[in-house]
Amino acid sequence: MRFHHFAVEVKDLEASTAFYQKYLGLNVEERLQFNKETIAFLVKDDFRIELISGGHEAVSQGVHICLQVDNVQEIIGSFTENGISALEGPYKLNNGWETVFFEGPDNEVIEFLQIREKAEFQI
Repeated sequence: MRFHHFAVEVKDLEASTAFYQKYLGLNVEERLQFNKETIAFLVKDDFRIELISGGHEAVSQGVHICLQVDNVQEIIGSFTENGISALEGPYKLNNGWETVFFEGPDNEVIEFLQIREKAEFQI
């Protein structure tokens, strides 16, 4: 068994697709219709996310996506340059990991995690 994708319910498929393309570097792999939902699969390397839009006014988000990155500070810089502040963090954990949380266009929480033991950033 291996991981295939993570799914996020979104209000505006185009806005969410643009967000994940711009900030996470994902590319559209496939678009399809299933029942009353429009679905887009976005992919980068071995990571895949499924964006699902059923035209609902409200979406419920009780989960977060965690992406392992090489440099948390580069991620923070990319979001900050575009006027997006961290939702939480950055934090340096006792094991040396560093993490920061941002919010996507439908209130989904995206965690970026740097797991190098000697991470280089200052709070």
